[in-house]
Amino acid sequence: MPLYTPIARLRSDFPEKFGLPRQSGLVNSLKSYIVFEPKYRIREAFRGLEEYSHIWIIWEFSRSKDKEWSPTVRPPKLGGNKRMGVFATRSPFRPNPIGLSAVRLEKIDFDCPDAPVLTVSGCDIMDNTPVLDIKPYLPYADAYPDALSGFALTEKEGSLSVEFPLELLEKIPYEKRQGLTEILKQDPRPAYQSDPERAYAMEFGEAEVHFRVRENILTVIDVTSKTEYKKC
Repeated sequence: MPLYTPIARLRSDFPEKFGLPRQSGLVNSLKSYIVFEPKYRIREAFRGLEEYSHIWIIWEFSRSKDKEWSPTVRPPKLGGNKRMGVFATRSPFRPNPIGLSAVRLEKIDFDCPDAPVLTVSGCDIMDNTPVLDIKPYLPYADAYPDALSGFALTEKEGSLSVEFPLELLEKIPYEKRQGLTEILKQDPRPAYQSDPERAYAMEFGEAEVHFRVRENILTVIDVTSKTEYKKC
């Protein structure tokens, strides 16, 4: 069996799975960064990449790679109550723990200390995830507008109203507030959890966001911070 060496690490505001966008392209106002290993920081390897608006990221489910795969899984989309075949889902518990995400390429930075660094948006990938490869996204070959989506018919995008008190919102860096609000609107809770009295905590960057959900209204009740925010 071939062994693959990560070529880069993905840096994002999501240190944990909870709160992570369920698919790529759902939250485009947040930026992530692909930082390459020194061996692959060769400018010529990126020649022509700036001509593409989107790229595919091939990455590793690093938190799941040592766990056994399962032929059937319980998709959160179905409330965790029904089993589907693993190959009909995007579960991380696969024979080979490999993920695939299409994201927007915002910038290629050739001047920063770890250059080249790719700035991307629309990621659904946890912080520090190993990246195995990147490839250009080709609209004429990669997009199928009439494709069927099986049991994952629609994503409940923006299904909640969000109440975010100003004094708590101001604890989040300005450039990240819209993206965080978009994530909260999509209801980060597991589909099988709906207790209106339960308080949830979601890690986001250097902050921990606490909230409750009652009657389709998500209310942020606290924002705590362990360290000072670091500027990108």
